[in-house]
Amino acid sequence: MAAYDAICFDLDSTLCEPTQDAATLLESTFERAGLEPFCTPADLRAAVPSLPTAETDREFYEHLFAEVATRADVDPAVSSALADRYLELQDPTAVAFRPGAKAALEYARERGQVGLITNGGRPTQTQKLEALDIADAFDVCVFTEPSAGIYPKPSAAPFEYALGQLEATPDAAIHVGDSLHADVAGANAMGIDSAWIDLGHDDRDGVEHEPTYELASLEAFETIV
Repeated sequence: MAAYDAICFDLDSTLCEPTQDAATLLESTFERAGLEPFCTPADLRAAVPSLPTAETDREFYEHLFAEVATRADVDPAVSSALADRYLELQDPTAVAFRPGAKAALEYARERGQVGLITNGGRPTQTQKLEALDIADAFDVCVFTEPSAGIYPKPSAAPFEYALGQLEATPDAAIHVGDSLHADVAGANAMGIDSAWIDLGHDDRDGVEHEPTYELASLEAFETIV
């Protein structure tokens, strides 16, 4: 068990998860766009690490659908309509805490400063925080804002900004997240300890990013902090 001056969390799939069914949401997106489905939620997750930086949620989903369309040998021009329909159907406030997340956040707050580092835009992610009633639970919230120089993880920028605001050094900080590509790789590159929540989404074959800790869920968070 280690003591840290700063504990940072990812948001999506770490502290919270959507209550909308991913497969149903995607199926409805294709139906509303008048297109035959050519991908699954797993295909969308797999494509995320390959995407260019997006300024907005709309741009992110356009990039995402263009990437999966290309992989499925479908005209990527359909991405614009799919992004629009997806955002019409998606409800950012339809979220719930993941197992152990609320207790882990409270436990972290009792032991030091707490930050949020999320690969999502401020408007959408703030809706999720407010729905969970944790908008005021963090000493700093870092959202993806390329126009302000804050690029998505694994960029060093969000980690540097969070540590600067928390006045903490990398060797006295830990970042908790579910993505080897974004959370673990970004934290490791900064010399920050990393705790990886293994949800079974990431393929570890050929992945060089080794987390400091591995957890099945945040229910085990107290064993490492």
